[in-house]
Amino acid sequence: MNRIHNVLCSSGWWSRTVRSELLPWGLEGVELGDEVLEVGPGFGATTKVLAGRTEKLSVVELDEGYVRRLRSELPESVSVTEGDATDLPYPDGRFSAVVCFTMLHHIPTRELQDRAFAEVARVLAPEGTFAGTDSLGAGWLFKLIHVGDTLNLVDPGGLPARLKSAGLSDPEVDLGGRSLRFRARKRA
Repeated sequence: MNRIHNVLCSSGWWSRTVRSELLPWGLEGVELGDEVLEVGPGFGATTKVLAGRTEKLSVVELDEGYVRRLRSELPESVSVTEGDATDLPYPDGRFSAVVCFTMLHHIPTRELQDRAFAEVARVLAPEGTFAGTDSLGAGWLFKLIHVGDTLNLVDPGGLPARLKSAGLSDPEVDLGGRSLRFRARKRA
């Protein structure tokens, strides 16, 4: 992420927004179960909230600097792994839920996003849930904070079919403000 993005995502304003708006909306009605994986937490604003909502939380983050920061700031009960969403370093069927928030647009191509969806399906336990949010990319400010950064928006209309192709069922996508939320389940 570029400097503007880093400042925004590490701000108190973003932490408050995550706690009071993003996670409550993104996870409304979602049962996380007892072992959750968060993909791409960045600075960890979402992780800090999730840590209090599940028994066992693991996170996988691509950026080495963010991994160091997460390890220093999160409780030891949260397992932090450096890794790639398109090649998750976990065994098949391990997690009751996989979540990601405002990170899908940072995956540079549609093909890699689809690989990440397939990896999520692989590591989910039967009947496990994949849920999260992403930005719709509305407005000049959103585009400004991505100058020199990866910005590959997810089409909300096409997302259900892509989740099904990855091996997930019952996909739902809802729009709210400048964001989309999604959820799908792994077939039994």
